Amino acid sequence: MPRIRVLGDTSSLLSQYIAEMRDAEIQKDSLRFRKNMERAGEIFAYEISKKLEWKKKEVITSLGVASCEVLSEQPVIATILRAGLPMHQGLLNLYDNAENAFISAYRKHRKDGRFDIQVEYVSGPSLAGKVLIISDPMLATGASMILSYKGLMSKGQPVHTHIVSILASNQGVEYVRKNMPNDDYTLWLGAVDDELTARAYIVPGLGDAGDIAFGSKL
Repeated sequence: MPRIRVLGDTSSLLSQYIAEMRDAEIQKDSLRFRKNMERAGEIFAYEISKKLEWKKKEVITSLGVASCEVLSEQPVIATILRAGLPMHQGLLNLYDNAENAFISAYRKHRKDGRFDIQVEYVSGPSLAGKVLIISDPMLATGASMILSYKGLMSKGQPVHTHIVSILASNQGVEYVRKNMPNDDYTLWLGAVDDELTARAYIVPGLGDAGDIAFGSKL
């Protein structure tokens, strides 16, 4: 069954980082913005680790043998280019032996002001029987996440998927719940905002995460 975890419902350091990422004045420092996204990725990685499979391992120390818990298998970490790269790095900092996947998905705007989601590139290892963690800092309409997930399914069916976003809209959450091809997933969110503008930006949100992190695009 799908599960939804909103980490921002409990005050923690993630709350501080999200407040800084939202702050229009602090956003002028793109390095700090990227670092906060990376820190958020690390926090999500730690929380997700509590839900993964672990096994016993005997470790030889300088004084004897210790019975330790280690991951049974590393997850596959995927992200949607380009905005997701700092958050992806945060996840990878903790799952340092994980395989990686990347998806190119973007909004192709039409003359009437609407847009279509284009997925042009998917790269990654086999996902068959593995745990997948897919991240995108903003879950606005939810369409990019669903199309990216479906694109990754060309690599095989994961045993479970963890979807990670720093900010989401209520509409995006509902779209994912209604359109995910299966129920074997957990949705991890930092915070959920009520509104979505006509141009599909989360309000109050934080703006365009990709532009803030890497500069504006044509």
